[in-house]
Amino acid sequence: MSRLRGFLALLLVCLLLLLCDFVQRFVISPWVKFRPSSRITVLGRWINMMAVVVTLPLRKVGGASIQFPPRVVPCEPGTLILMNHQSVLDIPLVVKSVADGYPRIVTRARYRRFIPLISHMVRLYQYPTVDPTANPRDVLKMARVMAHEARDSDVPIAIFPEGTRTKDGSIGNFRKRGLTRVLKGRPWTVYVFVVDGYWKNTHVKDFLADLSQLEGRVEHAATLQWTDTSADPATFMEEVRQVMIERLADMRSRSSADA
Repeated sequence: MSRLRGFLALLLVCLLLLLCDFVQRFVISPWVKFRPSSRITVLGRWINMMAVVVTLPLRKVGGASIQFPPRVVPCEPGTLILMNHQSVLDIPLVVKSVADGYPRIVTRARYRRFIPLISHMVRLYQYPTVDPTANPRDVLKMARVMAHEARDSDVPIAIFPEGTRTKDGSIGNFRKRGLTRVLKGRPWTVYVFVVDGYWKNTHVKDFLADLSQLEGRVEHAATLQWTDTSADPATFMEEVRQVMIERLADMRSRSSADA
């Protein structure tokens, strides 16, 4: 029965995404094209609705426990969101951290094509894209472009600095090249979030399992200031990583005590 609920929840999500893809292409996109002054407001409300569309069936039908983060991130330039990466659900979580707007999420280039709603969203929201499989020359070029887009963005930039999902949910090593260029580009107010409980449901196919066992948590771990762009970003990145490691350990300790 639990697997059936997972299947039905995933099926409902897929059907809703197909419907939303149509609305996004033929209503939302033309709206912001012809009324550019409404872009942040309209796209912010739309992507927050999409976060609910994705998570609500998993909760109500599948029985998953999915916690949204506190909405403490202002929608303004010079704002950087860093979050560890455990699951595809990290996307709606990072979206929900921003008040009255939306983040531009650094995304893998392969998501730009052939995925209903998501591929068009990458283009509509002008997400910076990276391709870890590219040759070193192209990777360097993408890092420069990403840094330029991040520096000039009028909304927060969100990055999963590990670059990939870990098998046990622990904090992995940061992929530093792109993040280094972003930090070098301008001063930032950096909001650090830590998620846990999602690593067993890393991919979409994992939602076919017993979703009632999914108990996700997310916490705002710190707000840090990056002001000296001439300083060594490696030291700052290690500070962020240690903040994530300590908060994850604390979250797991509290979870074990409550069990």
